[in-house]
Parts: sequence; C-alpha cells; structure tokens
Amino acid sequence: MVVVLCNAPPDKAREVALAVIDAGLAACVNIIPGVQSIFLWEGKRCEEAESTLLIKAPDANVDALRTKLREVHPYQVPEIIVLDVDAARSNPDYVRWVESFAPEPK
Repeated sequence: MVVVLCNAPPDKAREVALAVIDAGLAACVNIIPGVQSIFLWEGKRCEEAESTLLIKAPDANVDALRTKLREVHPYQVPEIIVLDVDAARSNPDYVRWVESFAPEPK
C-alpha cells in the first residue's frame, strides 16, 4: 500500500480525484483544501492556493496511477510523491481494503 501526495488547483482537485477513483487505481482520495504553496518555478518565487490530494492505493497500481495523474493534471509538472506505508503497523483491515484495488494477477 502507498500514499501518494499530489497538489492541484482548488478548482481541479475534485476532477483529478475522481479520475483516479473512476479508473479503479485508488481506494480513497482525501482532498485537503486551503493549502498555500510557496515554490520556485523557472527561476521565480511563486505562491499559489492549492488543495492536497492524499491518495491511498495498492503498490501494484503506482505506475498506472502516475500515468493517470500526469494525463489529467493541469500542471506541466504535477507533484506526485509516493510514500510507502508500513503495513505491519497500520490497520490490517484498512490495508487489505486498499490492496483489494490491485489488478488481478495474470
């Protein structure tokens, strides 16, 4: 199981979240509004309002999830940070539920 962090413009966050859910790539996406991001882009300091997406997905879906996020995200270089979850120390029922979204083995 992984948690993927992805920031998006507030008016696009729901659209991005629905795209990964509807594609069956994630079990759950939390949208955290009201994030203020300060970053350097093309040599300039930028400040933008964003929403953070916390995407819970099976490890097996990471490549397809990254592809889908790049496809639907409005940014030229979307933030896609994949964090491994310590499944042994997490709620095993929750981890099993998230992992149930992994593709069937061939």
